[in-house]
Amino acid sequence: MYQQPTEAKPMKVFLIDPHDKQVKELEIAETRLALQDLIGFETIDFDEIDSNGDCLFFDEECFIRQQVNVGKFKVDNLAPIAGKGVIVNSPDNGQTLSTPKINLSDLIKRVTFL
Repeated sequence: MYQQPTEAKPMKVFLIDPHDKQVKELEIAETRLALQDLIGFETIDFDEIDSNGDCLFFDEECFIRQQVNVGKFKVDNLAPIAGKGVIVNSPDNGQTLSTPKINLSDLIKRVTFL
């Protein structure tokens, strides 16, 4: 279960926006609420993208929702995602959140917009 830090520090994240077909670096609070706000939904889940603890957070109901023009993307061979995704480091299954270890240019090479 995710535990909200007592004092939220800023962290860098990578926002994948398939509508604009962009991957960009942003700074947000180190909280699950900040991730939810960035993704646009409270129902978020994640998949690991590497062995360093970097994870892709996304709306777990992205294909159930009737959304228009949100776009889709995938990272490597993971299942496609509809809507925004956020790359964050969380080596303990979502317990803590921190700046990803991957750099932006390497991540961009791994993202495919559909």
